[in-house]
Amino acid sequence: MILGVTAIICSRMLFFFFNDPEGPNLLIVAAFAMVVYFLSFAAYVFSPSKIKGLKRLSLVICIQILSVIGIYFCMK
Repeated sequence: MILGVTAIICSRMLFFFFNDPEGPNLLIVAAFAMVVYFLSFAAYVFSPSKIKGLKRLSLVICIQILSVIGIYFCMK
């Protein structure tokens, strides 16, 4: 649940920073949030078993944020 919420927030923030007078399209934001969510979910599932609990969750949230930042600079 937390990964989904942060994926939606990151996706919305990505399209907020683009200079678009009409604003972000809801469908595009939702589709990009799903991409970010599945990327982070894969990182969560396949992370090493030594990392557990809050460290694992914070690592995956950092992966979400860094992937959105990287995509922002690639699209700009």
